[in-house]
Amino acid sequence: MTPLVLHEVHAALDARFTEVNGHEVAADYGDWLAEHAALRTAAGVGDLSFRGRICLTGEDRVRLLNGQVTNDVKALPPGTGCHAAFCSPKGRLVADAFIYALPQELLLDFEPGLTEALKQRLEHHIVAEDVQVVEVAPYYGLFTVQGPRAAEVVSKLGLFPELPAKPLAFASASDATLGELYLMNHARTASAGFDLFVPTDALAAVLDKLVAAAREVGGRLVGFTALEVARFEAGLPRFGIEMDETHLPPEAGLDRDAISYTKGCYTGQETIARIRTYGQVTKALRGLRLADDLAALPIKGDKIIKDGRDVGTIVSALKSPALHQNLALAYIRKECNAPGTALTLRTATGESQVEIVKLPFGAE
Repeated sequence: MTPLVLHEVHAALDARFTEVNGHEVAADYGDWLAEHAALRTAAGVGDLSFRGRICLTGEDRVRLLNGQVTNDVKALPPGTGCHAAFCSPKGRLVADAFIYALPQELLLDFEPGLTEALKQRLEHHIVAEDVQVVEVAPYYGLFTVQGPRAAEVVSKLGLFPELPAKPLAFASASDATLGELYLMNHARTASAGFDLFVPTDALAAVLDKLVAAAREVGGRLVGFTALEVARFEAGLPRFGIEMDETHLPPEAGLDRDAISYTKGCYTGQETIARIRTYGQVTKALRGLRLADDLAALPIKGDKIIKDGRDVGTIVSALKSPALHQNLALAYIRKECNAPGTALTLRTATGESQVEIVKLPFGAE
């Protein structure tokens, strides 16, 4: 397991650790429900340095990456970013990433455990192009500040005169002590949020400043558990949990922000373009409100039934501490996946009624 750079710092703050795809993460600091409440009402500061990060440099970096992902990297001016997916030749998901156009490089942020596979994929397509693929996780860590008062927390650092206003836009700041920092407008829950890329040597100092600023507005340090629950409540799919190699990007809703239908060719484009030309995908990710009196939450793979026929599959479920409801995310066939549709959940413990609801949960 790859340890967090700030393992000792988190341990001193009473962190309880877990593992995600071979990488250590701080699960919580003793009370994940309080951490989750802070994300909803004020602000939470989390250490996401376990995530994968690579940079592409060289004159041909944009052209190379544009041929590998679903979104239009060529359309990104410096200071902006986009969400995109890597696909197989048949259009199935391989990974998703957040891509940022720095002045002389492209920065990719993605799920942990995928760095080597993505590096190999990109390097495989370098023939005579001027492109270098560099893992930057050893040099830069990643913090996130999420919640309705996230902007106040970041502003208290005194490093960024103006915060990036548009989603995935970013700003940079050079500090004599801390080095070059990058602030991304990135909401990872249903509220506002920012990511902060920080030089490794400055991680401890910046975390201390962020946590102090969060406490001033009623927030706190938060772990992976609280962030994951807030992500789920926002209805945002995560690669490896709600979407994987068996899914097409439009099935997971990535056509809302991660696919360009006007750019040039890329791996998997033919399948994705055909879906748009000939109609919707046959199934799509939907939110479900479950019965309140369930003996146990459904598990991944449990079936959704309508009129005796299998029409969907559960991919994740939890009891929402914010809404006090049993909820699930599932892939449901298009002919019966409109909000308000009543369906039947079939698990090992029996059957119960469920209803499709709008995302994010609680939005209706």
